[in-house]
Amino acid sequence: MSHVLVLNAGSSSLKFGLFTAGAEPQELLGGGVERIGGAARIKLTGAAGLEIARRDLDPAQGTDHAAALRAILAETETHSPDAAIVAVGHRVVHGGMEFAAPVLLTPEVIAQLETLIPFAPLHQPHNLAGIRAAQLAFPAARQVACFDTAFHRGHPFVNDTFALPRAYYDKGVRRYGFHGLSYDYIAGHLATHHPDLHAGRVVVAHLGNGASMCGMVGGRSVASSMGFTALDGLPMGTRSGQIDPGVLLYLLDQEGMTTAEVADMLYTRSGLLGLSGLSHDMRTLLASDAPEARQAIDYFTFRIRRELGGLAAALKGLDALVFTGGIGENAAPIRAEVCAALDWIGVEIDTEANAANGPVISMPDAKVRVLVIPTDEELVIARAAARL
Repeated sequence: MSHVLVLNAGSSSLKFGLFTAGAEPQELLGGGVERIGGAARIKLTGAAGLEIARRDLDPAQGTDHAAALRAILAETETHSPDAAIVAVGHRVVHGGMEFAAPVLLTPEVIAQLETLIPFAPLHQPHNLAGIRAAQLAFPAARQVACFDTAFHRGHPFVNDTFALPRAYYDKGVRRYGFHGLSYDYIAGHLATHHPDLHAGRVVVAHLGNGASMCGMVGGRSVASSMGFTALDGLPMGTRSGQIDPGVLLYLLDQEGMTTAEVADMLYTRSGLLGLSGLSHDMRTLLASDAPEARQAIDYFTFRIRRELGGLAAALKGLDALVFTGGIGENAAPIRAEVCAALDWIGVEIDTEANAANGPVISMPDAKVRVLVIPTDEELVIARAAARL
């Protein structure tokens, strides 16, 4: 039997999945490495979703994405030694203007993706490193790239541009949006299980170490909180989210910072980590009594509510709110805080359902339905890889 391997690199995680290569891929082995850069740990699950292995990674073997990938390949060989990998599907964060659909990776395509590293410096290098490592590990397999930006390529002009001289838009300075693989999965899930909502106006909040929101109509992206890079919009684990560009000019002109120093601060020392001074991990902040942790959480939930208002305006109304991503799926207190002040728009949640993580957490008679849907980016990638 032929198999598809999926690699999904995030800013602090590397997920993977081993799938059958049929018309509708079935996952045989899954899991990943989380907290890359710190106390990294690998977890494996079997076909039924049950955990079959968990261990801490040896820091002496490395604490970066390359070390995480080596651990994943070793575990795959151990638990599925007979796997015949015919394709490897890769999450690639940025596809620029050129790539609006999954594509087979060639040297020419890889060269184009390398030019997009400045657009997504926290992710694109890891994506490309995973591609090269997979090419070495599986030289006979087809390598397929699936893009986080592709889902948003049909935005109306007003949601796609900045108010800069038009020449920059033509050069590619535009709002790309991200987390598109996650939104693609959610749209498909709604089409299958909630067709009435899929046909309507839905805001999806993908909340994790990277966080964004997407407004959909009929399962298609209309507007996204993220823009030219994965820095914009919501505050994230270590990323700032929305910021007045005048602040950046001040840091450069008055604080004497270099562009590299500003980039490092915005990507790796801001967000929840910067606000709290404690951690980028929401679990740590929720467990802390420090007032700074509470302030970071308050700012995070406030920005979600503010972004929701803007997206609802872009959609001309709201029929459903969906929470997904690591925080969105598992942090009931965050969902409760977000929804507590949204009664004006028709959001009312059931406390018990929320504590149980859904799947529907809104009150039966609420105007806006609120759902918790675990995302599955790996399945979206596996489908594309098997198809190509």
